[in-house]
Amino acid sequence: MTALFDLTGRSAIVTGSTRGIGQAIAEEFAAHGANVVISSRRTEACEATATAINARSGGRAIPIAASVASKSDLQRLVAGARDAFGHVDILVCNAATNPHYGPMSDITDEQFEKVLRNNILSAHWLAQLVAPEMIQRRDGAIVFISSVGGYRGSSSIGAYNLSKAADFQLARNLAVELGPHNIRVNCIAPGLIRTHFSRALWENEANASKALEAIPLQRLGEARDVAGAAVFLASSAGRYITGQSIVVDGGSTVTIGGI
Repeated sequence: MTALFDLTGRSAIVTGSTRGIGQAIAEEFAAHGANVVISSRRTEACEATATAINARSGGRAIPIAASVASKSDLQRLVAGARDAFGHVDILVCNAATNPHYGPMSDITDEQFEKVLRNNILSAHWLAQLVAPEMIQRRDGAIVFISSVGGYRGSSSIGAYNLSKAADFQLARNLAVELGPHNIRVNCIAPGLIRTHFSRALWENEANASKALEAIPLQRLGEARDVAGAAVFLASSAGRYITGQSIVVDGGSTVTIGGI
């Protein structure tokens, strides 16, 4: 049964992998045997995360700093992964941004454009960059880290939620286009996960208590709770799943808080 989740000999790129969900995914990929490219904007953070992973048993990690807002950076990222490992079998688009907390009526054009560029256009670019070699090998897995916010409206993170909803449709479209080449494209939709990125939603005690009312498991998620779903989708265990979204939210989408 363990063989279903074995990633030995596979190579993965995980964006935004120096902390939070991305780091947890990179760590679990390596623990399951994959070689992993650690990437975020800061070289020092990439090097530190790769060093920590390489101190453990499992696959090898290398650091390649890149900004997902820059197409040339992403081209260099994919080229670097190929140079190091020979091929890219798995792509996880995790890096995202949310520069505005408040109603969409107040968001600036620059902030909105940043959300769309970093959260959805970058995923499109990366999928375009890795797809040709996956098509040639007739094998590959692409995972977009979306959010349950993509299913909901919000008065505070509306633009972010809009971009996460776009992830779902990008995965569906690419699943149709790439499926004939045995390439699987899926999303993971986390709920409220206790990370630095989501701190505005949970560091306030009142907000956290309100959120817990709507979570049947009665706790906030942790980054490692999401990593298992990524291993599943990237491995043979998920080989007949494509165009889907796995919700990892402790049950918050199946109930109404307080009722």
